[in-house]
Amino acid sequence: MIKAKENAKGSATLSAITACFGLKRDAYYKYKSREDKRLKIEKKVIDIVKKKRRSLPREGVRKLARSLSKEFTNADLKIGRDTLFNILRKHNMLTLRKKYSSRTTNSLHRFYKYKNIIKDVETTRSNQIWVSDITYIRTIKGFCYLALITDMHSRKIVGYDISNSLELKGCVRALNKALYQAKDIDALIHHSDRGIQYCSNVYTQILKRNNIGISMTEENHCYENAMAERVNGILKDEFYLDQTFDSLQHAKRATENAINLYNEIRLHLSLDYQTPNMVYKLTA
Repeated sequence: MIKAKENAKGSATLSAITACFGLKRDAYYKYKSREDKRLKIEKKVIDIVKKKRRSLPREGVRKLARSLSKEFTNADLKIGRDTLFNILRKHNMLTLRKKYSSRTTNSLHRFYKYKNIIKDVETTRSNQIWVSDITYIRTIKGFCYLALITDMHSRKIVGYDISNSLELKGCVRALNKALYQAKDIDALIHHSDRGIQYCSNVYTQILKRNNIGISMTEENHCYENAMAERVNGILKDEFYLDQTFDSLQHAKRATENAINLYNEIRLHLSLDYQTPNMVYKLTA
């Protein structure tokens, strides 16, 4: 067994320690230099990611690698998706997805239920199909409800309303907001689940007055309205709308901020890493 040579103070010298492993002292310094360089790179990457996540706190690795490519280049860093993934995993900075379950659809009602007329339709422009849904937001006093209308082609949220009730008024306000901002709704189709809010005479009459086609889910409603469900999940997963808010007003402020970031800043893989606003403006 090789014993490390001790110095005058009783501790082993670096040369003696490296010799025990069959290495030279230069090898240690080279290793230490590489390790210091790696840690320095990691710190730069983490600082850049933390800055970006101030606005998009739960943005995933693939989008970060794309959206931060310019920042990495300016910092003289060559960081690919796999490298970024490994760094974020090491520092416990990967985003986790949650599952949500809350019933907001009451389809047991007397109103007429329309057929699904968008099953085989492929969107080619904005304002061709709008999908609608309601999701819940928690407050310390109970649930409030977010009604959303999303343009299927651009993924832009074109209308929304948040209220403390599942009553019809919130959905109507969201629809009116969507109609107000739209320039051209020729041949538009409105798709939703069979909830009483969307089937009600008040809601369907607004659609008919604007010559908007009416489409609804039939059997597997969560699959037939998948995009609307996906938007709900994004707002909760990536923009912290899954937390419990102090009040309805607090929830409203957070929702407005989340939707602005979703529409204007968040890159979508399905949109070739463009934002919903970009695509909506180009094809509306």
